[in-house]
Amino acid sequence: MLDANYENLRLGLVSLGQDHVGYKRLDFPLLKLSVVGGRPFSCGGQQIFRKRLLSTRYGVQDMDGSAKRIYDAALGTPEDHLVILLAHNGPTGLGSELNDICGKDWVFGGGDHGDLDLAQAISHLKETTTFSIPLVVFGHMHKELAYGNGLRKMIVVGTDDIIYLNGAIVPRVKRPINEQTAYRCSVDTETSLQASNSNGTKRAFTLVEILNGHVDKISESWVSVVGNETTLEEEYILFKSNGQSSL
Repeated sequence: MLDANYENLRLGLVSLGQDHVGYKRLDFPLLKLSVVGGRPFSCGGQQIFRKRLLSTRYGVQDMDGSAKRIYDAALGTPEDHLVILLAHNGPTGLGSELNDICGKDWVFGGGDHGDLDLAQAISHLKETTTFSIPLVVFGHMHKELAYGNGLRKMIVVGTDDIIYLNGAIVPRVKRPINEQTAYRCSVDTETSLQASNSNGTKRAFTLVEILNGHVDKISESWVSVVGNETTLEEEYILFKSNGQSSL
């Protein structure tokens, strides 16, 4: 009998199909863009998480091997393509304060909880290739800090002009307050779905606009969805190429 967690993982990977980019590259010729995936299932920090799974499915045993897999996935990118790195967790080296983009917010004193292998792969790509890497996108480290300590920095512009973007807005879908209570208490799924359709939801999207090979604008946008109707409710500018940055 298959372990339930393994079966859920298998079904998730099957549903992604060729769009799963863990240790792989996905090319978009019309956009002149390639997405390169980092280490799947990362939980951040200095240790490899789910070693047996990574070894069995990807042949990865340690951080160095993982960094090489990320690096190798980028090789062969068409010369006229931008490279965007997409990972579950961000790289090391972006700060160690509890509110930094990959900072530990659940322990006193903070600490850098980024992925060493992703940082190594990015460094190696910059040293040995001419790829243009304008953007590194990840999540895992929630915007709202633990214990009510405020909000996390969600964007960092590196000294090499690479933009590091954290998209971990949790929860990403919000319901009206009265409906959230009803949703948690209801055992009738059909009734809950009907209520959701009638009252609607607000959903978060992190939008990136790229112009002439450079990131032009990044925004956190909240969209109201009621039935088939969608409305932009809120927009927070995280980055603008003219130097405007609010978060």
